[in-house]
Amino acid sequence: MQTQALVLRETGGIFRLEELEMDGPRAGEVLVRIAGVGLCHTDLVFRDGLGESGLPAVLGHEGAGTIEALGDEVEGLAVGDKVVLGFSSCGICPRCGEHLPSYCAQFQPLNFAGMRLNDGSKAYRDANGPVASHFFGQSSFAAHAMVRAGNVVKVEDAAVPLELLGPLGCGFQTGAGAVMRALACPAGSSLVVIGGGPVGMAAVMAGVIQGCSTIILAEPIAARRELGLTLGATHVIDPVAQDLTAAIRAILPVGAGYAVDTSGRVEAIEQLLGALAVRGKLGLVGVAPPDRAALSVNLNLAVANGQQIMGIMEGDSDPQSFIPQLIQLNREGRFPFEKLIQTFALGQIEEAIAAQASGECTKAVLIP
Repeated sequence: MQTQALVLRETGGIFRLEELEMDGPRAGEVLVRIAGVGLCHTDLVFRDGLGESGLPAVLGHEGAGTIEALGDEVEGLAVGDKVVLGFSSCGICPRCGEHLPSYCAQFQPLNFAGMRLNDGSKAYRDANGPVASHFFGQSSFAAHAMVRAGNVVKVEDAAVPLELLGPLGCGFQTGAGAVMRALACPAGSSLVVIGGGPVGMAAVMAGVIQGCSTIILAEPIAARRELGLTLGATHVIDPVAQDLTAAIRAILPVGAGYAVDTSGRVEAIEQLLGALAVRGKLGLVGVAPPDRAALSVNLNLAVANGQQIMGIMEGDSDPQSFIPQLIQLNREGRFPFEKLIQTFALGQIEEAIAAQASGECTKAVLIP
C-alpha cells in the first residue's frame, strides 16, 4: 500500500512529506491509520543526532488512530479499535513484570533500532530502498504506522477528539507520571516544576490532582507562566530574571518537598538542589546535551539532609493502565491537556517546530 510520511534524510535536516510504500502487518503487528501525532522534543533530539535509527527514517512516537489491519498472533485487538500508541517493551523482563516497562531490559533496541528486531526489515520503503521505521515501536509521523501490538492502548469514550490523544503516549504521561507515580507527591506537599513545556504543564496538573498545597512553576516565557497559573500553579517564577534558589526559598522558606526538572539545564537543576527541603526529592525528566550532562552535587549536604535525586523515564508509567487513568481524569475536567494543544497539518511540521520553540504554542499535534 501507499502512504504519506515525514522522512528525515540527513542529521539536523528538515522533515519532508513523501509518498512511501508499506507492506501489511506481520506477526505481532497492527496497521494504524494515524488521526494525530504529537511533536515531542525527543523527536528533535533524534533529528539532530539520530543514534541507532539510521537514515532515511520516519520518526514520531505520540500517535493516536484507528486499527486498519492485524497481523498474526495479535490478541485482544480488532479492526476499528481506537488506540493511543505508547513506547515498546518486551513484557517479560523483571522491570516489565513490576509494571515499569520504561526500564525494560530491551528498551533501547525495541525503541531506537529503526527496524524489526527479528529480521532487520523495515516497514517503509521508497524508490531507493528501505526507510527506517518502528521508532518507539511506531514511527507515527505518517498517515499510517506499523505498530508493535504491545504498544497499543485501546481507548473509548474520550472527552476530546482522538487526534488529540497521542501526546498521552509520551509527553503528558511523562510529566503526570513523574508527580503521580515516581514521586507520588502526597496531599499537602510542595512541588516545584522547572519548565513550562508540555511535560512541565502535565506535572503542574498532576500536582493539583495529588492535592499539593504549593505548586511553583519556573518558566522563562511569560505566556506559559500565565497558562501555568490557569492550570493550577500557585506561584510562577521567571528563572532568567531572578535567582531560582532565592525565589523558591522566598515562597517556601524550609524548601521544596518535591521537584521535577523538565528542562535538562544543569544550571537550573543545581539551583533547584539548593531549594530542596530536608528529605526533599528531585525527579529528573529533561534530557541534557551529552557535553553538558554532568551535575555538581554537594554530597555531604545531600547526605546530611537525606535528599534524593532520581531519574524518571516516561513517568515510571505503565501505559496500559496509566493512559486510561489520564483519559478518565480528563473526562472529569481534572487533567485538561487539550488546553495545551495547537494542531498543524502533517506537512507543516517545520512551522510546528518553530511555534513550539518560540512558545507560540505549548504542544503541537500534527494531523495527516
